[in-house]
Amino acid sequence: MYQRILVPVDGSPTSNRGLDEALRIAALTKGQLRLMHVIDELSLAGSMGAYAAYSDWINVLRANGAELIQQAEAKAKAAGIAADTVLHDNFAGPVHDLVIQEARTWPADLIVIGTHGRRGLPRMVLGSSAEKILREAPVPVLLVRQPEAGGEAGPGSPAVNP
Repeated sequence: MYQRILVPVDGSPTSNRGLDEALRIAALTKGQLRLMHVIDELSLAGSMGAYAAYSDWINVLRANGAELIQQAEAKAKAAGIAADTVLHDNFAGPVHDLVIQEARTWPADLIVIGTHGRRGLPRMVLGSSAEKILREAPVPVLLVRQPEAGGEAGPGSPAVNP
């Protein structure tokens, strides 16, 4: 059960909570992780200045993405969990589509994602990759929420939706 766990990572505290939960699950099931980072158009647009050269920024994003997944892999190895990495940097589609594709082709038994748990207008404006993955994934998805401001979630307390 849950031997192959796909974990999209982006370096955010929310993503790190998802990684921590995936490590706990893998330790219990003697599973392995596939750590995945996606550079998409939104990442590129958000990081480029008005006069930045495209080739400079894409190289910076690739280097940062590679460092992110290497750090996540080192964390897994330090916990005694087997892990490999994949970096998608070819703008082949939105993050959620690439995660779903990776879950199918690897193939994953479980996807673990840290999510901000946005509601209302922020969710409508920013969209929710986690929600799209949840709806379309070919395998179970565990969403690990970031605690809301002022609220404390204990370590290892993923969101449970009835």
